[in-house]
Order: sequence, then structure tokens, then C-alpha cells
Amino acid sequence: MMSFDPPTSALAETSLVGTTASTPEKSFDPFSNASTTDQPLRQVIQNPSLEEVMRPGPLPEFAIGRPDAPVTIIKYASLTCPFCKRFQAEVYPVLKRDYIDAGKVRFMIREFPIGKTSGMATIALRCAPMARYLDLYGRFLATQAQWVSQEVRIEPILKVAQGVGLTSEQFDSCRQNQGMIAALNQVKDRGRELGVIGTPNFFINGRLVKKALGLKELREIIDPLIEGPSLAATPVSVPR
Repeated sequence: MMSFDPPTSALAETSLVGTTASTPEKSFDPFSNASTTDQPLRQVIQNPSLEEVMRPGPLPEFAIGRPDAPVTIIKYASLTCPFCKRFQAEVYPVLKRDYIDAGKVRFMIREFPIGKTSGMATIALRCAPMARYLDLYGRFLATQAQWVSQEVRIEPILKVAQGVGLTSEQFDSCRQNQGMIAALNQVKDRGRELGVIGTPNFFINGRLVKKALGLKELREIIDPLIEGPSLAATPVSVPR
């Protein structure tokens, strides 16, 4: 199971992340299902190459683990996604202990906000120093019940972010930072171009996995990649 991004043909939500619903703005909208430009969305890349998957985006990417680790996992995540919360609580601690800290896996997170509330929290996440990124990311997931709602509520989101030192003034500034908002749009649009359809979706050494992964499934995928090419060639049942 995972949280699905609405199709691009759906009605776009047009309120700017840093404004109220009474002041709609279409130019910079991380929640929109439409393209960030007047041009139609690009075609989904079929079987993107590892180089295409790893191409840097417009924002610095969070990554943890050895750059030369034999396995790289990229997780596309929405902060309101319950399956992302489960992965962070149940799978990530073991992944970090047994694989990331052991130099076997490099783990990266790319934002794929689904809905207005997720987008607003993503602004706060990107507003915090990169050194606190993983901390705040985990806090947002762990406390979803306190801030996730149908309507965007600034104060509960800010309260979570204040736990890593973000001030209301900094958050207000980031909410008006159209350059950052546009860049987040590009990150999400690029994810769609690579075939991401919802959250969590994973790229594991460039291979797209469109489902939530438990620890057992994750081990079955990455252990052969760590052991070597001969074992990695063994077929693994992973949907594309």
C-alpha cells in the first residue's frame, strides 16, 4: 500500500503554499497536479537510466551513508503519508543500523508532497538547516496526528518545526520564497517524469519500486546487490 498522487488530469489545487485559500496563486504551487510551466507535462521516461535517476535536482538532496556504498536507495516521500510514517518507524532504524552505518547503503530522500498540508510541512522541512533535515522529517512523520488535517493549519506545523529551532519569522520568510517553492515543484515534476506515482516509491540502484516496503522485502532486494553481481542477477519479484 502507499499514498497515491492524483492524476495530472485532476483539478489542480491552486493556493500558494504561503498564503490562505482566499489568495490563490497558480505560479508556484507544490501541490498542483499541473505542470509548473505553460508547457504540457513531459512523457514518463520508460526504464530511466541510473544516470537519469541520480541527476541532481534544483535543491540540495538529503543523503546519509557512504557515497560509494554498493546500494543507493532513493525514497520519494510525502510527510502526510501513513506508509512513509510506518517505514520510518519500523524499517528505517534497522536499515540504518545494519546497512547505512555499515557502509552498505546510501539513503536519500526526495520530496513528493501530496496535498496542501504536506506541501506546507515540506516548506518547513526545507526551511530548516540541512543538518536538521532528518530530525525534522522524522518528527513530522511521527506526529502526523497532531498536524495533519484537511485544511492547512500553520500553527501545528510550525510547532513541530520549532522542535529543531525553526522560528516563526524564518517560516514566514520561507513561505514567501517563490524560488524555493518553484524548486520543490521541479523536484515533484521530475519524480513524475521518472515514473513515481505515489508515496512511498523507491529507486534502488536505479530500479523503481512502486510500493511500500517492509524490512523482509527490502532485505530480499538489497542483499543480493550488496553480495555481488552474480547474486544480484537472481530474479526478485519487484513491481516496476
